[in-house]
Amino acid sequence: MPHATQHLDAATAELDSALRGGPFHVALRAAIAARGLPLQRVQHHLSRYGVKVGVTSLSYWQQGARRPQRPESLRAVRALEEILKLPEESLIRLLAEAEEHPMDQRPAARSYRAHVEASGVLERLLAELDHPSSDGGMHTIAHHERIRIGARRELTGRESHHIVRAHREDVDRFVAVHHGDPGCAPARMAVHALENCRTGRVRTHHDTGVLVTELLFDTRLRAGDTYLFRYGVEDGTAGESREYVRGFGGPGGQYALQVRFDAAALPVRCHRFTQHSPAAPRGGRQELALSGRHHSVHLVEPRVRSGMLGIGWDWE
Repeated sequence: MPHATQHLDAATAELDSALRGGPFHVALRAAIAARGLPLQRVQHHLSRYGVKVGVTSLSYWQQGARRPQRPESLRAVRALEEILKLPEESLIRLLAEAEEHPMDQRPAARSYRAHVEASGVLERLLAELDHPSSDGGMHTIAHHERIRIGARRELTGRESHHIVRAHREDVDRFVAVHHGDPGCAPARMAVHALENCRTGRVRTHHDTGVLVTELLFDTRLRAGDTYLFRYGVEDGTAGESREYVRGFGGPGGQYALQVRFDAAALPVRCHRFTQHSPAAPRGGRQELALSGRHHSVHLVEPRVRSGMLGIGWDWE
C-alpha cells in the first residue's frame, strides 16, 4: 500500500518538524493526526490517566484558540506526550517557549471552529431545531459567500447566496450555521433574511461561538424543485480575524468565497488552503492577489469535495 505509506511518512515528517520548531498547537495537532486518533479517543485515554479534559478544550488547544495553563491542564499535556508516543517534555518545552515569547502567539484563527463539531454542540443545536437530516432534503447546486472584514480587522459579517435542489417532498426550510471568531458573542449577532426566505428559530452557544438559525422558504419544494435564497449574518463581536473556513460533509456543487477588507485595514498577504479534516495538516496553499479598487480576494471551486476550504491572511 504505497499511498498509505507515503501519507504516513508525510505525517511523521510534519510531526518531527513541528516538535522541533513549534508552536505548541501545531505540534499537538500534528501528533494527533499522525496517530490517527479522534479527539474523543484522546479524551478517553486521558481519563485513564486520571485527567479530565473536555473535547472542546482539546480542540481549542490544537487550533491555538487557547493554551493549557492550569495545573490540571499541564498534567494533561504530560499525559498527552505518553498517549501520543512523543519524546518526554517535547510539548511542555513548546509551551514554555510560548510563555517566554508571547508575541509569537498570534490570535486564534477561525479554524478553531473544528471544536464545535468535535464537542457535539452543533448536533445538539440542530436537534433543538428538529433538523430532519444532514442535508435538510436538499442538494447544493451553488453556494456563494461574501465575507466582510472591518476597520478593526474584525469579521463584521457575511452574506450567503444558495441555489439548491430538493431531493424529497415538502422541503420548506434551510438551517444555516455561522461560526464566529474566538471571543465572539453569538447572542449579539443578527440574522437577516434577504431574499425568498424569512428568519425562524435561532439558537446560539456562547462558549463555541456558534449561531444556528432556520430560514423558512416562501413555498414548499417538491422533489426535483430548485430554489434560490439569500441571507446575511451581522457579526462584528470578536477581535482580529485571520481566516475564514467552510467545511463540506461530502461532494457538492460550486462554491465561491470572497473576502473583502475595509480600506483602513488591508492585509499584507492572502492565500487559499484546503484541509481534509480539522485535525489534518493543511495543503493546497496558493497565494491570492488583493484586488485594487474593492480590496478583495476570492476562490472558486467548481465541484467541492469532502473536507475544508478557506482563505487566510496576514496583517503584518
